[in-house]
Amino acid sequence: MWPVYNTVMFVLIMFWTAGWISAALLVRALGGSAELALRMAARCWAPGVLAGAGARLQVEGLERVDWSRPYLFVANHQSVIDNAALFRAIPVPLRFLLKEEMRRVPFLGWYARATGMLFIIRDARRSGPQLRREGAALLSAGHGLCLFPEGTRSRTGEVAPFKAGALQAAIDAGVEIVPVALQGAGRVLPVGGITAARPGPIRVGIGAPLAVRDADGRPLPRQALAERARAEVLAMLRGWE
Repeated sequence: MWPVYNTVMFVLIMFWTAGWISAALLVRALGGSAELALRMAARCWAPGVLAGAGARLQVEGLERVDWSRPYLFVANHQSVIDNAALFRAIPVPLRFLLKEEMRRVPFLGWYARATGMLFIIRDARRSGPQLRREGAALLSAGHGLCLFPEGTRSRTGEVAPFKAGALQAAIDAGVEIVPVALQGAGRVLPVGGITAARPGPIRVGIGAPLAVRDADGRPLPRQALAERARAEVLAMLRGWE
């Protein structure tokens, strides 16, 4: 019966998503802020998606971060439900770096554009500098940005090397990087499809912020920052084994 149950829940979640996106777009059309629309996702949409998927969210490490400051959050990527888990776990309005194809997806693309999400064109050399400028401007304006530096979802659960390019935005803006570990999302909603979904826990670990400049104010190498952020994520994941 799992395939039938999962299909029904998928349809309900799609209607739930379309409904809350419509509400958020109406708020924006009536003059509401993008931050309000993002909080609607965190407080209304994401809990419904997690509940529909049978996910039990566990969050650790919130005390490590000063939430009055902007950060670049970097997380490992297991599942399409990662975004809902992060919306719910991180207690500030959160924007994501999305694939360019998402811009054209009905509802999701409309919401992303209305709330100031960033988009990247994969394998396009010209998109890198533009993305770094847009990311730095967003962070400098005091907003939080989240990205998945592996570049794609893991099919095995292994954490791939972090791509360093997008971290340059944090260096340019002088904003600290917060590593975030996700565990269990790949089992709740695997890459293979909705029929394989199963209820279970999703664990989110918030690491200590990483400085992007040394004691003399000089920028740290972005590759070294990427490797350190990945090491912090791996350490949190190993600590849960």
